[in-house]
Amino acid sequence: MRIILAPMEGLADAPIREILTAVGGIDRSVTEFIRVTHTMQPDRVFHKYAPELKNGCTTRSGAPVAIQLLGSDPEQMGVHGARAVELGAPQVDINFGCPAKTVNRHKGGSVLMREPEVMHRITAAVRAAVPAHIPVTAKMRLGYDDRSMGIACGQALEAAGAAEIVIHARSKVDGYKPPAYWEEIARVREAVQTRVIANGEIWTVDDYWRCREVSGCDDIMIGRGLIARPGLARQIKASQQGDSLADLPWAQVVPLIKGYGEELQGRLEDRYVTGRLKQWLNYLRKGYSEAEQLWPAARKFNEVAPFYACLDASLGAATQPTPTSAA
Repeated sequence: MRIILAPMEGLADAPIREILTAVGGIDRSVTEFIRVTHTMQPDRVFHKYAPELKNGCTTRSGAPVAIQLLGSDPEQMGVHGARAVELGAPQVDINFGCPAKTVNRHKGGSVLMREPEVMHRITAAVRAAVPAHIPVTAKMRLGYDDRSMGIACGQALEAAGAAEIVIHARSKVDGYKPPAYWEEIARVREAVQTRVIANGEIWTVDDYWRCREVSGCDDIMIGRGLIARPGLARQIKASQQGDSLADLPWAQVVPLIKGYGEELQGRLEDRYVTGRLKQWLNYLRKGYSEAEQLWPAARKFNEVAPFYACLDASLGAATQPTPTSAA
């Protein structure tokens, strides 16, 4: 009953992985994708996306980190998979789910779900290039134009040797609009022997249990839900033991936000740091009334100091943390 932190481009970077895995409950995480084209990426690119490679490819709290690759050239994907392992990757994941227009236009991500045979060739090439004891896994959606390609693509990945398949419960065209079609994940799971992991629209402990029931999957991957509620994985773990755990209080969330900013300040200008912080705060509005209340003021800041001051003021204003319900 594993909980995996999803690879979210531009959102779940290494500092976020460190913060969320330290909070607890996350069994594994996956990097943002490394783009593979027709030339070999230098080692510094691997280390940029996965600085954990210098720490046994685990976060400081001990959660393993898989290296995700995105591309359509089977040979280059295989070469990059092999290099990731040489650098210390314990798992190589392939991105067949990214819905971004730029990525899809360059024949990467979810557009490949129109061609299960290409997905097979890519996965088989990575599997052949990577040592047998290293898992090669894949993340996909239920299709590109609609949700009709899930089974065909899942079977292609299974035939190519994928050890696990994560399925985001929407098509590319569905984007991130509710609902998530967990029942369609169940159909793919029933059509393959490979382990299937469900992903999509898990914001609360109740969502987790409903997803498991409908999809039939034991393992769950969560992305935006963990950004909105940093303590969600820990709550789910407690619920697996029959216990109930309160949401992480706002007074404990604020230091996480500031810690993230301090990590980013060492390498980014203030406006980029506040951009990332506002992105996180915007998601936190879904989980915390305090975030909703301070959002109109905080969103205006492009410098870190006044942004931090706004966060600190929210602590002074709230005597009791009152998480809101997820939509």
